[in-house]
Amino acid sequence: MVKNFVIAAAGFIPVLSYSSPANQKESGKPNIVLLLVDDLGWRDVGFMGSKYFETPNIDTLAGQSMIFTSAYAACAVSSPTRASLITGRYPARIGVTDWIRARFQLSSTDIKAPEPFEENEGKKLRTPSNPYWMDSDEVTIAEVLKKSGYFTCHIGKWHLGTDDYYPEKQGYDLNIAGCDMGQPVNYFDPYKNEKGVGFPNLAPRRKGEFLTDRLTDELKSVIEQHRNEPFFISMCYYTVHTPIMAKEEIIGKYKKKDPVDGQKNPVYAAMIESLDQSVGNLVATLKENKIFDNTIIVFMSDNGGLIGPTDNSPLRSGKGYPYEGGIRIPMFVYWNGTIRPGSVCDLPVSTIDFLPTICAVTKSPMPEAIIDGRDLSPVLKGQKLEQVPLFWHFPHYRGKDVVPYSIIRDGDWKLIKRYEGDPFELYDLKSDPSETSDLSKTEAIRLRELDEKLVAWLNETGAKLPVKN
Repeated sequence: MVKNFVIAAAGFIPVLSYSSPANQKESGKPNIVLLLVDDLGWRDVGFMGSKYFETPNIDTLAGQSMIFTSAYAACAVSSPTRASLITGRYPARIGVTDWIRARFQLSSTDIKAPEPFEENEGKKLRTPSNPYWMDSDEVTIAEVLKKSGYFTCHIGKWHLGTDDYYPEKQGYDLNIAGCDMGQPVNYFDPYKNEKGVGFPNLAPRRKGEFLTDRLTDELKSVIEQHRNEPFFISMCYYTVHTPIMAKEEIIGKYKKKDPVDGQKNPVYAAMIESLDQSVGNLVATLKENKIFDNTIIVFMSDNGGLIGPTDNSPLRSGKGYPYEGGIRIPMFVYWNGTIRPGSVCDLPVSTIDFLPTICAVTKSPMPEAIIDGRDLSPVLKGQKLEQVPLFWHFPHYRGKDVVPYSIIRDGDWKLIKRYEGDPFELYDLKSDPSETSDLSKTEAIRLRELDEKLVAWLNETGAKLPVKN
């Protein structure tokens, strides 16, 4: 149902043409803008089938792009996915497998490496401790592109460590609002709470200004200042992460709408509309500066939608969970003159594929490290790639009902391996994308084959496993 909607929507979008500055054409280097939305669900946008949330600007751009209907985050929570995205490596290999705690969320301001395991009193397992930063030794896409002559900029959510691990320490020439915080404490200027906790590197500007609008203004300014050189801008929205807050004038519009397909939260809907306005402003700015045609735009989320504010149906569950609703994300890529507008790809892809793909299209050398992702540029050019297995590893407890797990998707088959309770769930995603029929008891041979591949991958990556208490 969703796929049919996507094809129909994409078919009616006109493709416009704009000229680029001469020096950009001569360099042969496209600009790159990454639009990473926080906690946006697979079906939270019109081009993926939502009839409650209104995203006309995003949908128009998606219609000029290639839409990936089986795109995945490398983790069901934020920090690991973000690490995978900028390094091309699985979270298990990096060692960041859970969201990283910010300073205000820790009991001590003396931030040092945690003990190897969390004791989890009352639980059956001790689980590997998650670090408080991504190691500086990891090579980021910004470091790669900077060596290739790109201006590099990070705007918005970083969530990969404190001061010594901020974006400017990882290859970004400019960092705007990227810090250790995984969420704003307040979406309205001055962006602080009653304890004074707020962004250490985003000064208040206009009382009551909405954060998404502020970051969009910063994005526009950066583009205008660097329009005559190749640039890589990582626009990482804090929206639609909690706290669920939005502009009253937009909330009122959605209060008048009837719920559709389980989506019904007017404040969340207003947050998404502000996001959509931001994307519209981005496109307008690129066109005004005559660089739209020479800019690759990648749109995606960092994990599945949070249960409560949204409904990820027909996918099962949401953020934090091993089911499709927790790890499958909306994604499209715009690339004028290369991608066929309105094209749809159902090849399973992951956030680990971003770095090798960008390296290929910019003719930049790959980092001297094990890269788990693969170059998707042949797909963007209309060619086919063979499907390869994808993996996930979350060796932590989360909330009341998530126990440590690992996952493999190989072909249409998906195996969830738990380290506590029932050890396996097995699904045929082709016939059962909602994961309603567990085949682990009837497909013993297939289960064993998938488990062997999963265990081999865990060993190869050096994945940290939970142990008995």
